[in-house]
Amino acid sequence: MKKIVLFALGLIAGATAYAQEAETEVEAKKKIETTIAADFVNQYIWRGIDMGDVAVQPTLGVGYKGLKLTAWGSYGLTNSDDVKEFDLTLDYTIKGFNFGITDYWFNVGLDPDSRYFKYSAHSTNHVFEGFVGYDFGFAAIKWFTNFAGNDGFNKKGKRAYSSYFEINVPFKLFTVDWNGTAGAVPYATDFYGTTGFAVTNLALRATKPIKITDTFSIPIFGQITANPCTQKAYFVFGLTLQP
Repeated sequence: MKKIVLFALGLIAGATAYAQEAETEVEAKKKIETTIAADFVNQYIWRGIDMGDVAVQPTLGVGYKGLKLTAWGSYGLTNSDDVKEFDLTLDYTIKGFNFGITDYWFNVGLDPDSRYFKYSAHSTNHVFEGFVGYDFGFAAIKWFTNFAGNDGFNKKGKRAYSSYFEINVPFKLFTVDWNGTAGAVPYATDFYGTTGFAVTNLALRATKPIKITDTFSIPIFGQITANPCTQKAYFVFGLTLQP
């Protein structure tokens, strides 16, 4: 009888601990989360495409209950001719699913004056992209499609609705966080410079925090990227500053 009572008490204690942990997780999701960070990289590589040399890439984001609004930019530090970029992303995550839209803006494109608030269909430097993905835990897959703005054209000279998809596999090895990426463009578009299905992004990234003080560390990362479509390869090194 004593064993039964102890077993029952153990079950109750376990259930209580689980309920408290679940409640803590729910309460955490109710809090407004703010992200302030900046990456410094030796070159800017996006989906296997060379976008410029040494750059600073700031991030500012705010999230609440799975909904997040993020501003991100890239600004060249050594070459004034490098593309300047300012993106706004609104996305929602629930039970592994993630979907949203991004407004990309570049200082080059259809509008030679680089006006940010010009949204005319045939003269804007904005590109609007929708995306949807799912995180399985051991791997995540995501699909992206341009649906408006300064999109590319297909072989027939019509809007390509340029798309890209990728698979990311995170893992840990030798106290270092790793991530493997495989990305491809499914059909022809001059937005990505492809004439059909093409693998454009094979990457391996390693990240490790470097301890500066007992309460402050700086994550550094190295990434090797190959673009089989263009027959080019890149090595990116960077660090992240975040309070």
